[in-house]
Amino acid sequence: YEHPQVDVSGLLRSDARKVVTGVSFVAAKRAYHFLDHQRREMQEFLESKFPGLEVSVVSSSLDESKFLIRTYSDKSRGDYHFLDYDKKEVAQLAEISPWINNEYMAPMEPISYQSRDGILIHGYLTLPVGIEAKGLPLVVLPHGGPWARDHWGYQPEVQFLANRGYVVLQMNFRGSTGYGRKFWEMSFKKWGKEMQNDITDGIDWLVSKGIVDPKKVGIYGASYGGYAVLAGMAFTPEIYACGV
Repeated sequence: YEHPQVDVSGLLRSDARKVVTGVSFVAAKRAYHFLDHQRREMQEFLESKFPGLEVSVVSSSLDESKFLIRTYSDKSRGDYHFLDYDKKEVAQLAEISPWINNEYMAPMEPISYQSRDGILIHGYLTLPVGIEAKGLPLVVLPHGGPWARDHWGYQPEVQFLANRGYVVLQMNFRGSTGYGRKFWEMSFKKWGKEMQNDITDGIDWLVSKGIVDPKKVGIYGASYGGYAVLAGMAFTPEIYACGV
């Protein structure tokens, strides 16, 4: 199996039945391609029980009749559940962070935009809750690595910034992993150059849509994200009001 856009990221297998049951991959969100009808049916059953959540199998009994299940979303760190698949029964075991109120959390929306040289850049946009998405301040949050990538899910820093009224932009600029060898190799000797342009083009895209005030753009990061802060402040200081 080969996905047309992203790399396969995980192998699913049944130790009890000695078969490969499928693969996982992460485009906007985690998804699966199944090679085994039994594992497909179990995933469909779990996703029907937890609509809108990502559902993964953490571990199982030796005979693979009972499973430990993890669920999560962009608004919650999620829960652990016990699944008795023979009886089709699911029971909650633990809520990971019960003090987090999902109703106050902001949704993380998958987005994509074109770079100035025609590369499709994927990422995530988080907007403050209860505020019109027009002329808002922006915090750009480039990921570290740079040979890594951002994923959909609960991220405390993102929720903190959105709660304070900021738009948060995360992008998987060229060189981010998971999008194939060619996309990864585009980062070679391009730190602070085309990679930085991918970040700038995301800002310009949000400004053109009227979501962001161009005079209120900050950039914040660590690891390669910190390098991107320095490159952005050095080469395009007119874009940023501040960098951390």
